[in-house]
Amino acid sequence: MKLSKHWGYLFLFFLVFVIPVFIKSEYYLHILILSVINIILTSSVRAIAVTGQVSMGHAGFKCIGAYTSAIIAMKLGLSPYLSIFVGGLAALLVAGIIAYPITRVKTVYFSMLTMFFGIVVTLVTSEWRSLTGGTTGIINIPSFGTIKVFGMVIDFNSKLPNLYFALILMVIVLFFLYGLDRSYIGMTLKSISQDDSLAASIGINVARYKAIIFCIGCFIAGLAGSFYAHYWGILNPDSFSLFHSIYLLIYMIVGGTDRFVGAVIGAFILTLLPEVSRVFQEYQPLVFVAVLYLVVFLLPRGMVELPHQMKPLIRMFYQGRAEPHARN
Repeated sequence: MKLSKHWGYLFLFFLVFVIPVFIKSEYYLHILILSVINIILTSSVRAIAVTGQVSMGHAGFKCIGAYTSAIIAMKLGLSPYLSIFVGGLAALLVAGIIAYPITRVKTVYFSMLTMFFGIVVTLVTSEWRSLTGGTTGIINIPSFGTIKVFGMVIDFNSKLPNLYFALILMVIVLFFLYGLDRSYIGMTLKSISQDDSLAASIGINVARYKAIIFCIGCFIAGLAGSFYAHYWGILNPDSFSLFHSIYLLIYMIVGGTDRFVGAVIGAFILTLLPEVSRVFQEYQPLVFVAVLYLVVFLLPRGMVELPHQMKPLIRMFYQGRAEPHARN
């Protein structure tokens, strides 16, 4: 990677962590927190999709992490800073139990199984009233409270500290997934996506690699869900419906699956879009479908390719402006 790219990424991270300080609206900070959570979730969905398997039950693992973290924090008194990792581990444990059988099926069958799993999780949380509160849900989930860092008191009852917590979690997850994507394991996963039979013929344990990346993606979903529980303070099964899993797939496809940053771009833009256009918020599914159709037909590789597609138009524009001056 060129030095200029390193400086570009450093400048981007600088902006990401500095700009929130100047945002005074609690509402806008809230939307940014939701977009960061969606970036984490979409990136974990994309990590699984690299193998050619599309998970449609990711909201189910987010639900497992959220409810686990909330319940143990409330009933066992465990600190939320520890319970969020326990929530991630709970999602990882469940993923590990179902990973080998579920990753042995391919394409649409894998998607169907994960979709049914997500539906089962929401049904369990709706019916297990003694533990999860049923359709009423759980309220008064402990927040991250107040901590002192370098003599400075940080109160997580306001939005800005929660946003920075989410940003730190996002950066850690993205660095890990990016390193994984560029590693030997990442190359192996991509080869499995191209032709898993050929990959198996040269000695790659296809089932093992698919199971590992599935568990990693679900662990990250559990972490995101755990953070969401303590930030939001209220949990309800409706927050983890099939639609949420479908939205994550739309974020990934609209952003672009070929490049790592595509999931980040798609999740960020489509989380902000309904909020910016408040008049369209009640028609969010229709808006998302319309955006998806436009991207599929006009930008098959996702919005991440938009700058590349715009270069010829920009070049033509400048050439058109230069020709009259040349004639004169």
